[in-house]
Amino acid sequence: MPDRIRYKTKIMVIGAGQAGLSAAYHLKKLGLEIGPDFIVLDAASAAGGAWQYRWPSLTLSTVNKIHDLPGMSFEETLDKASATVQASIAVPHYFDLYEQKFGIRVFRPVKVENVYLHNDRFYIDSPKTLFSAMGIINATGTWENPYIPTYPGADLFVGEQLHTKDFKTADYFKGKRVVLVGAGISAIQLLDQISKVTTTIWVTRREPVFREGPFDDVAGHKAVAMVEERVRNGLLPSSVVSVTGLPLSPEVVDMKRRGVLNRFPMFSEITRTGVKWEDGREEKADIILWNTGFRGALDHLESVLPREETGGIIMAGRLATMVAKEPRIHLPGYGPSASTIGANRAGLVAARELMATLGLAERPYDIVDKK
Repeated sequence: MPDRIRYKTKIMVIGAGQAGLSAAYHLKKLGLEIGPDFIVLDAASAAGGAWQYRWPSLTLSTVNKIHDLPGMSFEETLDKASATVQASIAVPHYFDLYEQKFGIRVFRPVKVENVYLHNDRFYIDSPKTLFSAMGIINATGTWENPYIPTYPGADLFVGEQLHTKDFKTADYFKGKRVVLVGAGISAIQLLDQISKVTTTIWVTRREPVFREGPFDDVAGHKAVAMVEERVRNGLLPSSVVSVTGLPLSPEVVDMKRRGVLNRFPMFSEITRTGVKWEDGREEKADIILWNTGFRGALDHLESVLPREETGGIIMAGRLATMVAKEPRIHLPGYGPSASTIGANRAGLVAARELMATLGLAERPYDIVDKK
């Protein structure tokens, strides 16, 4: 038995973003007690999940809808001028109030470095403390695992290569020639801002498709179903935008008017001073900004996650949160639940299904408001 054990519990919730807080809420509501029954760990020093790291120009008027956590409305934590409030301030404030209201104690900052099995229990290793649990609800999201594809010549480039995660303000790019890669919603938002202060070259792997009208429930269900089918078959989650298309927002209309959306196909290599296509065309660049998304931050689970040859994980359960070959691990926020509303629903399902797997009886009770 390892001699660094400090905390032993039944269920470990790793991550206190939308999915982690939802799972914690439902575990309490199903009768489990924080401490002996479950513990919540989070790598950040404060509440807010990945939202606290978003760029300052991302306000509540530009971000995708923030869905309420169970039991508490997001709107009730905002003032009347909320549309211009930075998402990196408003959402962490909401999460902090939520933790206080429902008495969800989060151990932070605790960075989980490794998880392994020993005598049929999971050991969750952090720099200072070793935890032990019967099952895991992993809700670490994707923010800590930015994806940048490999291209020939990348190590020769003398300029900067940045990712969406590195973006703070458009002013940083002033006077620099920027190749912006990607066709997601974040890519469009950053292209809009950066193109107002400098020269941009927009590159995407696929021809972008812009949709008119709102993103309705039909489109949402179609996108989720597509991703769910992939993960249930052990494939890596795919881009939701490839199904839904990009919203034809006023910003997009303005970019079309300004000639910013003159999209180029993906280049074939990176040179010392820019990028190059197969037909010999070259463009100089000071910065390559990769808006190529994120992948599940699951490195700490590598020794206990059964990966397929595709690199994916076969998922099961009602909302595809359960690892099929290791049902004592749930991954809310991975695949079809990688959205605020998806993470909410996944928190409840993961809590219920994991409790059933571990033989823990539900004892529903009303969570007491701590205020």
